[in-house]
Amino acid sequence: MYNTKKIADDLYWIGGSDHRVPLFENVYPIPEGVSYNSYILTDEKTALLDTADHSISDRFYENAAHVLGDRKLDYIIVNHMEPDHSGTLKGMASRHPEAIIVCTQKAKTMISQYFDTDISSRIQIVKEGDTLSLGRHTLTFIQAPMVHWPEVMLTFDTTDGTLFSADAFGTFGALSGNLFADEYDFEKDWLCRARRYYTNIVGKYGTQVVNVLKKAAALDIKRICPLHGPVWRENLGWFIDKYQKWSTYTPEDRSALIVYGSIYGHTENAADIIAGELADRGIRNIAEYDVSATDPSYLVAEAFRRSHIIIASATYNNEIFTKMEHYLLELKEHNLQNRTIAIVENGTWAPQAGKKIRAMFEQMKNMTILDQTVTIKSSLKADQRPDLISLADAMAASIKGE
Repeated sequence: MYNTKKIADDLYWIGGSDHRVPLFENVYPIPEGVSYNSYILTDEKTALLDTADHSISDRFYENAAHVLGDRKLDYIIVNHMEPDHSGTLKGMASRHPEAIIVCTQKAKTMISQYFDTDISSRIQIVKEGDTLSLGRHTLTFIQAPMVHWPEVMLTFDTTDGTLFSADAFGTFGALSGNLFADEYDFEKDWLCRARRYYTNIVGKYGTQVVNVLKKAAALDIKRICPLHGPVWRENLGWFIDKYQKWSTYTPEDRSALIVYGSIYGHTENAADIIAGELADRGIRNIAEYDVSATDPSYLVAEAFRRSHIIIASATYNNEIFTKMEHYLLELKEHNLQNRTIAIVENGTWAPQAGKKIRAMFEQMKNMTILDQTVTIKSSLKADQRPDLISLADAMAASIKGE
């Protein structure tokens, strides 16, 4: 049975949510599920903006059929070819052989790679600034390469000010009846999902996102329709500002993130002491995580959020503790920069983690590494407490800007 949402007089959401999928892209845990958004404009001509993942194919086809009724589908606009948004493209194209497929040149190449049905004769290639009239609505196309695939474009409805933003401004989380961001307590319940989505999916491509934001600044945007998560119709500037910060690797919070990799609890003890000392120095909103107990995607998001990071790691096989090394590689691969770092290392006979952690951060851009590295051999001793206090002093002073 169909389940659609009316966004405006002639604009409909026809997507669906998946509450069961455990991993997004078979990598990122999504305990709150995910939505796959698709939209139809019903003007003198009709246009479908992106399709959906195979997991909701039955609902998607029913939703599209309900909105179209006895009308033909004139255009299928492909903003993004990733299979969670194009998995039903072949099915829609076969159901509507009259529909012209509108996409970039790179998307056309990907269509031939994903599907064995030749629909090339039905494809209309568009470039930056090209327009398409549906009647009352005029659509213009904006190239957005590497946000986060090379074929991506955005579609802007110049008539109503709707930006169909592909994966930009998306978020993890299934929709629960409400479609619009203002129908939720977004900052409380959804911002963490949006941050984790951006940082892990798009975070590496900050420069490309900045370029698209510059293009968006020239548009009179009244509504944002992303491919995942709620639709935005109010307080757009607040969410766009979050993207501005994330894409420029600007911390949202001047606070400390402490991530530790501990085998028998001794390194964890050091992390706990530093957290307490920071709190005594007036630092608020401290976040502390066990790298072995938390998926890296959450820790990547926290690193993008906060200005200062303390890494406390055991030495393992003469290297960085395995889980910690993986996390640091994630930070590097997601292009994290502009942070202040402190390091605590542990090792029973040959502490090696510290210098290797430092070397990894030195490969990242604009990282300030404090000199107060603490070395533990096996377990903390009373005479090492001043070392931890010195690190906490330096970190607190840096957070406060002293």
